[in-house]
Amino acid sequence: MPDLLTWARYSPPDDFWVAAGVLILLCIGGFIGAFWFYLRKSVIEDTPTSRIRSAAQGYVELVGMGKLIDGPPIIAPLTGTICTWFSYRIEERRRTGKNTNWVTVEKGVSDDLFLIQDETGACVIDPEGASVTPGANDVWYGSSKQPMTRPRGGGWNLIGGRYRYHEERLHPDEPLFAIGLFKTVGGAGGDFNVDADMRELLREWKRHSESLLKIYDKNKDGQLDMEEWQEVREAAYRKVMADYNKREGSTPTNVMGRTGDLRRPYLLSAVSQRGLERRFTYYTAGLIALFFIAGSAATWLISMRLAGG
Repeated sequence: MPDLLTWARYSPPDDFWVAAGVLILLCIGGFIGAFWFYLRKSVIEDTPTSRIRSAAQGYVELVGMGKLIDGPPIIAPLTGTICTWFSYRIEERRRTGKNTNWVTVEKGVSDDLFLIQDETGACVIDPEGASVTPGANDVWYGSSKQPMTRPRGGGWNLIGGRYRYHEERLHPDEPLFAIGLFKTVGGAGGDFNVDADMRELLREWKRHSESLLKIYDKNKDGQLDMEEWQEVREAAYRKVMADYNKREGSTPTNVMGRTGDLRRPYLLSAVSQRGLERRFTYYTAGLIALFFIAGSAATWLISMRLAGG
């Protein structure tokens, strides 16, 4: 303690304030991280599980099995495993002076659609923007950028090599927990909002203003007056209603995707609901501990520095 006290009071300013800054950043990060995981835990606890057939439109929690959609399978690029979702990263060991670091040279995340299925029906999962807790997490090493071997035993193979491969996956016929924005597309049960769809269509048309003027600028003055703009709105209304008529004649499809609301996270997990709750509880507790420890250490260091000055 005397040595630390001496360092706190008389160390070079650059060294001291770098250390104090790191502690302050850890304190802030612990607070934000604890809130982040506590929010996820609370959302899972407060959202009841729905059956796919009777699920309401909106923010919904589903429990079922992951399934592939008919067509070409989804194949993880490093292991060649058939899966419903993957994320991968290839890192290269590089030396800079006396230091050795791992540098990411290639990475990717699957955005292909797949299904969650329970005893009442199926729902298409759009994984874009989801926070995914995978069922498989493999790390292994090799001497070439593209792996020549697969991970042994389906786990972490900590044998050195110039390249390190990291692949996460969700698998078909694996239990899947999903919570996100549920909506039905097509069919008479579709969610129709004429005003919103017209606004979106008009925004799209405005991006192509030259085509819009060519069709609706009757007096050729280079702009749309009130009457001409009304014609544009009427054309947009006819287009939206025609799309609705086509959708009503089609088979309804349930789709889950991201919400766009930070208070309502989009989560996909091979870990069960209870398992996720426990995991988020541990993360929250650990980050709260980091907040108090780092905050207390930073406060002590700065107070000793000011007292010594």
